[in-house]
Amino acid sequence: MEDIKLMKGNEVLAYAAVRCGADGYFGYPITPQSEVLETLTELRPWETTGMVVLQAESEVASINMVYGGASVGKRVLTSTSSPGLSLMCEGLSYLAGAELPCVVIDVSRGGPGLGTIQASQADYFQVVKGGGHGDYRMPVLAPNSVQEMNDFVDLAFELAFKYLNPAMILADGVIGQMMEKVRLSPQKPRRTEEEIRKECPWAAIGKGAHRKERNIVTSCYIDPETMERHNHKLQAKYERMEREEVRVEEMEVSDAEYVLVAYGASSRICAKVVKDARAAGLKVGLIRPITLFPFPSEAIRRAAQHAKGFLSVELSMGQMIEDVRMAVGNAEIPVRHFGRTGGIIHSPREVYEALKQFMTETGGL
Repeated sequence: MEDIKLMKGNEVLAYAAVRCGADGYFGYPITPQSEVLETLTELRPWETTGMVVLQAESEVASINMVYGGASVGKRVLTSTSSPGLSLMCEGLSYLAGAELPCVVIDVSRGGPGLGTIQASQADYFQVVKGGGHGDYRMPVLAPNSVQEMNDFVDLAFELAFKYLNPAMILADGVIGQMMEKVRLSPQKPRRTEEEIRKECPWAAIGKGAHRKERNIVTSCYIDPETMERHNHKLQAKYERMEREEVRVEEMEVSDAEYVLVAYGASSRICAKVVKDARAAGLKVGLIRPITLFPFPSEAIRRAAQHAKGFLSVELSMGQMIEDVRMAVGNAEIPVRHFGRTGGIIHSPREVYEALKQFMTETGGL
């Protein structure tokens, strides 16, 4: 029988972590994602699957605990919100440099600074463009439903181990706090130590009958030429992600004269706008990036062959719009931004009015 429940997005993240066979969670409470850790402590998975759940003393500690667990091939994850992610950025860069798989979840809130505990999408730059120092990237999944919060945890682990790289789930406070019906994933067993040794020959689990030489996990390459070779290796991996891992949802795009581009909670609002616009006889479509990196540039380029304009709808002052402009690649096609910030969620009516104003100014009405 299917296991169907009515749950918050943050609660589902906890259930999904246990059910996908995770070995450990290391985190620190911060609004609006604190329910992840709270739910894990209620589930007590250490008594059922043996999964470790630990509240670290800070976000800096938690990301370095993730580094330790990932170094020995374990399926480990953490979750946080915007200021907490800023504290994790050095550790994220180390994880990427050492080519260690893990999952990091950011349920973003308003900023800059301490900001507000309300929803935001203003972490786009930090997450999609790397976040920490150095030339590194992460696959970034952007759920727009509680169901996808469930599904993307296992998918993020799959991507992390496929590419030996941190994988990110970027949600906003709306998706984290809202309640919806969700079909929970079936329970997967945690891997045995023998399975880990077989699947993770790079893991720092010592010498023995299974290995004559020890593995060294590091992101430190003092020799410049060695460091450059390592960087070229990493870039080849990121280019492979761009070829193989783009995920996107399109709605009424094939004949659209104006295209909304939105992810997360904003994409749900825009889906309503598209329905209302079509009912009014306006040829409007929606492109929803499911992966923010790799970005679905090709879908936008195809739409740009017939579209008169693009509106990037974000809960920010405008960040994803830069990638939309680059994907459109034609300065004669206008690309505008509409968004709210400070934790204020735009309504379908606000987006619709902004769209009509945009169409009027560019000759579409």
